[in-house]
Amino acid sequence: MSRIGKRPVDLPSGVDVQISGQKIEVKGPKGTRSFTATDDVTLAVEDNAVTVTPRGKSKRARQQWGMSRTMVQNLVTGVTDGFKKELEIQGVGYRAQMQGNTLKLSLGLSHEVNFEVPAGVTVTAPKVTEVVIEGNDEQLVGQVAANIREWRKPEPYKGKGIRYKREYIFRKEGKKK
Repeated sequence: MSRIGKRPVDLPSGVDVQISGQKIEVKGPKGTRSFTATDDVTLAVEDNAVTVTPRGKSKRARQQWGMSRTMVQNLVTGVTDGFKKELEIQGVGYRAQMQGNTLKLSLGLSHEVNFEVPAGVTVTAPKVTEVVIEGNDEQLVGQVAANIREWRKPEPYKGKGIRYKREYIFRKEGKKK
């Protein structure tokens, strides 16, 4: 039994759910999201909650059961609260600023990095050493944060680079004299 899968997904007020076949569409204050489940699970709305049940006892059905429930939970969370990733920039001269739909990053390279922000995500730079990524799609928010971080990952000797907020970087000792 899937401990995750057997819990129903509660629907807060202001969230509307439509199920047609294997497709579920969730509407809320922050937009509309949809997900198509595999044929191994059944989706149903009961008592202001969405339940996901497996069709059969096969290994694949049990795998899809928990994953589908988590995907539905992410849809509901995305249209009500949204998702947020925060990045910190550390290093002398390292900075970020927004110009229109482009994030301009100075990361100690010979050129400035221009990162085009994709649709469905909002990126802000409240400080020159902070970047905040927000949106209603958890996968897209995480992917954009990972793409920005990829330009200069934090290094273990001086700690310079782009890191997630509250991310711990194991520091190494330099050469001994």
